[in-house]
Amino acid sequence: MSTEERTYLVVRNHEEQYSIWPAGQDIPSGWAAEGFGGPKDECLTHIAEVWTDMRPLSLRRAIAEGDVQVG
Repeated sequence: MSTEERTYLVVRNHEEQYSIWPAGQDIPSGWAAEGFGGPKDECLTHIAEVWTDMRPLSLRRAIAEGDVQVG
């Protein structure tokens, strides 16, 4: 099966970082299916639409709480 024919799942970790993983394979520890799947290009397009802030969740929280200064 070529990579164009393969189906992928969009996965997300506890830091709300996204990736894709081949459907039908065990998802690595620390990652969970996000609920979207399909061809690679569709999964990557979905990630581009939903992952608008690349900073890890822990950093975003620290900034919001004033524990980290930006700039």
